[in-house]
Amino acid sequence: MTLTRRGFTAGIAAGLAAPYIIGSARAQGAGGGGTIKIGMCAPITGPAAEAGKYATGGAKLAVEAINKAGGILGKQIELIIEDDQTTNPGIVLAFSKLAANPDIVGFLGSIRSTQVHAMAPDVMKLGKPVMFGGTDPNLTKLGNPWLFRFRPNDSYSGRVIAEYGVKNLGKKKWAVLHSTDAFGTAGGKALTEALGPLGATVALDQGYANQSQDFTPVVLAIKQSGADILGSYFTFENDLGIFARQLRQLGVNIPWVGSPSIVNVTALKLAGPALYGTYGVADYAEDSSEASKAFGKAYRDAYKVAPDNQSSWPYDAINVLTTAIKNAGSTDPQKIREAIVAIKKYPGAEGEYNFDKNGDGLHGYNIVKNEKGNIVFDKHIEFDN
Repeated sequence: MTLTRRGFTAGIAAGLAAPYIIGSARAQGAGGGGTIKIGMCAPITGPAAEAGKYATGGAKLAVEAINKAGGILGKQIELIIEDDQTTNPGIVLAFSKLAANPDIVGFLGSIRSTQVHAMAPDVMKLGKPVMFGGTDPNLTKLGNPWLFRFRPNDSYSGRVIAEYGVKNLGKKKWAVLHSTDAFGTAGGKALTEALGPLGATVALDQGYANQSQDFTPVVLAIKQSGADILGSYFTFENDLGIFARQLRQLGVNIPWVGSPSIVNVTALKLAGPALYGTYGVADYAEDSSEASKAFGKAYRDAYKVAPDNQSSWPYDAINVLTTAIKNAGSTDPQKIREAIVAIKKYPGAEGEYNFDKNGDGLHGYNIVKNEKGNIVFDKHIEFDN
């Protein structure tokens, strides 16, 4: 599929009016005791604001489809969005504002692991289900029964990156590049640990600070390491875009297999040809299943742009949460939680959801390739553990 942004901002912006309350026209003043309210923390401002449009777009698409079909428990869904400002303090504040509303029955958190870590103590105190997209494996090992993950964690992505790079690309001398936040550190560790059993070596393990403006020293370190392949975990797409351009400008053209940010629309726009020929592990790949294809078509029809994983996981989160409420026949937090854990073989845009006791719903990744801006599905790799 070709990822393009044409006409996107105008299409999405229409759905984001202060105070960021989204619902269908039918949701306003709906009978039967009002609406069923879902809260969402999203980056309306900050460095991920562009990606935030995708996230809110995916959630809004799901809400509108559910409401058009009659809602759940005889009520319409109302989505209330607070700006997390793409920062840890910002998401803590956003979540506290939403949590103060006793009518909100469930929440969507962040795609960024470091933000989910920041809000996790308050999630535990509140005791209501929170869906999130961060991929740090440690998030579902916190003993917090209210956190539910809607993307595969990085213990899977590290294994897939390593396996594809070694077995399919035939490369064994790796440069591992990662942000120094919770997501990047965990991802880099997962990749490094997966390479050993495959007989590969790590020539360079390089961390970088988020929001870096110059990656020249990092690129030179990769060049001097003698690595014949690069594996990366970038938290922010703007960092990835800057790095990709500088990598090519300095003449480094080794194969590159990246975490899901390498195929996010924002990164593709920023990096352009610098990402041609790269590979990525992608939790969302439009051609990977019938459910993925259906979501891609619906998203494009609504916003005139192809979606990415910023929009697919919130779409799935809304659908799974509302399915759980329907199955539970209640908005009681404990009953919703039990209904989410009980969900098996749910066909989502991201993949088939089978929730385990830790709150992880997905257990594999897709491998895709950037063919001159077209993100082409290659294969899906699933794990039993």
